[in-house]
Amino acid sequence: MTKPPAIDSVCVYCGSSNAADPAFLKVAADFGALLAASGVRLVYGGGQVGLMGACARAAHETGGRVLGVIPRFLMRREVIYEAVETRVVETMHERKLLMFEEADAFVVLPGGVGTLEEVIELMSWRRLSLHTKPIVFLNQDGYWEPFFALIRHTVDHRLTPVEFLDCWRSVDRVEDILPAVEAMTGEAGTTIVPLVT
Repeated sequence: MTKPPAIDSVCVYCGSSNAADPAFLKVAADFGALLAASGVRLVYGGGQVGLMGACARAAHETGGRVLGVIPRFLMRREVIYEAVETRVVETMHERKLLMFEEADAFVVLPGGVGTLEEVIELMSWRRLSLHTKPIVFLNQDGYWEPFFALIRHTVDHRLTPVEFLDCWRSVDRVEDILPAVEAMTGEAGTTIVPLVT
């Protein structure tokens, strides 16, 4: 498999709970291995727990490039993955900014409130025309449907412009993630959301 044009690094947002559904842990590992096979670097939260750990281990163990970014205060809680390059920062804000700067695209796997916080900020920046980087959700078993419904709710009430619904893609299978990223890369710059509705 070849990597999408202009995509060297993909940031993955996902859950950090070891109590996650084993099917979600497997899909995270599958995506890590897929990134490695595609020659695309994984940028992630730096820990070895939950989906993020499964994704990073699979990428590393199959010869992929991995960059972890972790705040110092989370090094014990999220158990820093010392086998890969890791940058230690002081705050969550620094973590998110560095992950953003190091990535050409973003993939959202199943996750909890932390994942929601990260992706809402990323989508808000997109809404403000601060970036046009691809955003792709893995909607395994409809996991993200309630979130998508909430976004559509804000559109229906004219608090978010309808164009915003074109700012991300949703796929159901791991093998469809990078093709969706590639498709959005080809569209980069074409979906600028107006600030005035």
